[in-house]
Amino acid sequence: MGEHRHGAGPTYIGTPAPCQRFLQKAGVTVPRVLVVDDEANHARVIAIGLRIEGFDVETAGNAEGTFRLLATQDFDLAVVDLMMPGTNGIQLARLLRERYPHTRVVLTSAYHLSERQLVRADCGAVAFVPKPFDVTDLARFLRSKLGAESGPFETRGVGSAGSSGGHRPGPVARVG
Repeated sequence: MGEHRHGAGPTYIGTPAPCQRFLQKAGVTVPRVLVVDDEANHARVIAIGLRIEGFDVETAGNAEGTFRLLATQDFDLAVVDLMMPGTNGIQLARLLRERYPHTRVVLTSAYHLSERQLVRADCGAVAFVPKPFDVTDLARFLRSKLGAESGPFETRGVGSAGSSGGHRPGPVARVG
């Protein structure tokens, strides 16, 4: 697999992107995130924001691109859009759980789904983040997922997402 060695030295989260290669050469783990979204511009905006926040980020537009990257690289987290043509986010999360169980999956979508719906889907996602969200708040949320063991499923509103369109039913909390 790739050069990423999870647990091989201290992990620094929030490191500016220009320092990431230096830290990797020094044996420091930089969190790796794969953003999967069929809307290329949306994936690019998330990736740029997460890179600014110190994550090492790659993007894919579908399941095929995701598995092509995972064949040669390791990722700590995958931020996966729920509504994609072909293999949707829930199907992709199931496949990731089977083939790459060390990669935690965070689902995201403009369509709100309750914790109950996603638990019933049995897809292995550790969280759901409704769109729209502030990328800085998303980065903070992802840091919390990296610091915690993969435990119970969470449904989260990140940044401004919790304030658009009134109250959402179910266990939605604001992060940030």
